[in-house]
Order: sequence, then structure tokens, then C-alpha cells
Amino acid sequence: MKNFRLKFFPISKVHLMILILFAAAFCTGSLLGKTTGQLLPDYGSVSASSENTSWGLSFQEKGKRPIGNASIEELKKYNAYYAADTEEKIIYLTFDCGYENGNMPKILEALKKHQVSAAFFVVGNFISDHPDLLKKMIQAGHTIGNHTMTHPDMSFISSMQGFQKELQDVEKLYQSATGSSMPKYYRPPRGIYSPVNLSMAKELGYKTFFWSLAYVDWYQDKQPTKEETFEKLLGRIHPGAIVLLHSTSSTNADILDELLTRWEAMGYSFGSLQDL
Repeated sequence: MKNFRLKFFPISKVHLMILILFAAAFCTGSLLGKTTGQLLPDYGSVSASSENTSWGLSFQEKGKRPIGNASIEELKKYNAYYAADTEEKIIYLTFDCGYENGNMPKILEALKKHQVSAAFFVVGNFISDHPDLLKKMIQAGHTIGNHTMTHPDMSFISSMQGFQKELQDVEKLYQSATGSSMPKYYRPPRGIYSPVNLSMAKELGYKTFFWSLAYVDWYQDKQPTKEETFEKLLGRIHPGAIVLLHSTSSTNADILDELLTRWEAMGYSFGSLQDL
């Protein structure tokens, strides 16, 4: 028998690079095949991980309702809203309340002066830190909504148990502070949501509220000027608007009286979320 020797041929850098790219392509294709082949949970044929998104708006025409990520009709099946479907000049004023930063007295004073009933979506710490203020807000006729206990990205909470806990912990604080049950109004933190979340909220008896008008007002070290505020909030107001402001904003507290006056001069009146 003859002796055989393996012969090794020199491989050029070009050949080596081709082999590496081929191997990488093979592995990537195999991985993608496994990923796309997974069965997704049956939530109306929507996956929580594939449909997570932040609420967004596109303003097409001055004085007209902007286009949202989802339409009024699409949201309705989840008992969710971003504006009223109306040509009536009515505004639904809402605030997100993580911290009030000493601004609430001015805000409540302006609302009282104009006889406006607003909705305040509170985080758990707001109730813990200001139970007396909370009761004052309720006595003044304002609605308190649920903005979750810890303000997380709710779209990544995939279990009903975890989702429910974020809302129920706030409900318990509200019950303890007021002796009453909390209204079933919910606003997703930072507007991040998924259809699965909306379904969960509906199953828990909640109505979800997004918005059709807001502006960047929450950075404490970069508060908008009065002129910037009026440009956004007067120029983009429209019939049936759900307006979102933040109680942390000193600008909002300083201009709210004048803002309400100017909206009224434009022919607008104010409604309550209960009307929706």
C-alpha cells in the first residue's frame, strides 16, 4: 500500500475572506429562519414585541386634528382615545403628574378661575408624596387617572400579572388616601404601547388616553419660553383635542391662565374625559 500524504494548498487572503463571509451568511440565514418560524401569542394576531411603538402625531393642516399612529376607529376597539371625533370647538385638558415641583397651586388656581375640569394622570409617588393635594384636586372637580406605579415601559411587560400590578398599586394608594375607588383611566408612560397592552387595559376595565396635542415641556433645565409655548399650543389646537401638559413645567404654571384665556377667545370651551 502506498503512503498518502495530505497536501495543504496555500489559501490567499481573498479566498479566506470569501470563506468567512459564506459562513457568516449561512449562520445568519439559519438564525433568521428560526426566529421567523416562531409562533406568536394570539392577541388579535399581534405580537407584543413586534408592535411596540411610541405614540406619535403628524400635523397636516392648521386647526385640524392631526393624524395619529392609530385612527380613532382603530383605538375604539380597545376603549382607547387620542381625540374626540367632532368639529365642535372643545378641548379636553390633561396633565401628567410625576412631580409637581411647586407648580400645582398656580395650575389649580388658573383652572378654578376658568372653571375648567382637567384630568391628572398620576404616578404612584405623587399620591404618596401629596395625599392632601390629591384630595384638594378631587374636591375641585378634577379627574385622577392612572399613570402607573413606577412609570416603566409598559410595552415590555408581557404578563397580565405584571401589567395589572403597575395599575393596582396606584389604585391601592388612591384608595388609602381618599377612601374611594380610583377612576379607570390609564395613560401609558411616555406614550409607549402595544396592542397587547391596550387589550390588557381594556380587560381590566380601563379606558386608555393618548393625546392629540403636546409639546416638549418636561425638561427642568430646558424649559420652553412663553413664545415657544404659545406657538405650539395655540397654533396646533383643534376641535376635540386631548391636550397633554406636564405639572413639572414651570412654564405651564406661569402661562396657564393666559393660555386658557386665549383658547377661549378662539371660541373653545372645555370638556371632561367622562364626556368621551
